[in-house]
Amino acid sequence: MQIIMATGIRLSLVLSLVVTLAAACGSAGAQDFPPDPIRGKAVYGRHCLACHGRGGWGDGPDAAALKVPPANFHRLKSFLKSDEELLRTIEHGIVFSPMHSWQGQLTETERQDVLAYIRLLVQQGQ
Repeated sequence: MQIIMATGIRLSLVLSLVVTLAAACGSAGAQDFPPDPIRGKAVYGRHCLACHGRGGWGDGPDAAALKVPPANFHRLKSFLKSDEELLRTIEHGIVFSPMHSWQGQLTETERQDVLAYIRLLVQQGQ
């Protein structure tokens, strides 16, 4: 009887731990809904437009003063980057360039949304 109770308690603890870990991993992962380029446009306007420009051509009002030019999202080099590469750049920035890390300043959802907006800009060829 004690063995059955002990096994039942252990099983209960293991199941509880699994459920807790699954919930934690689920909330720490990607957003539960698709990225929204409309919300991304607002994020882009606040944080990216000054360097990258209204259409993503790297010609924003602050671009001329930068020693390292901002990315032109329409160039093949930028266009061919995967979403993961671009998100990593947004999150961590680029060393020795004005592109700083947005981690801690933008949420994961905001980073996903702004990427969706950048992709839309390139598709529209604005």
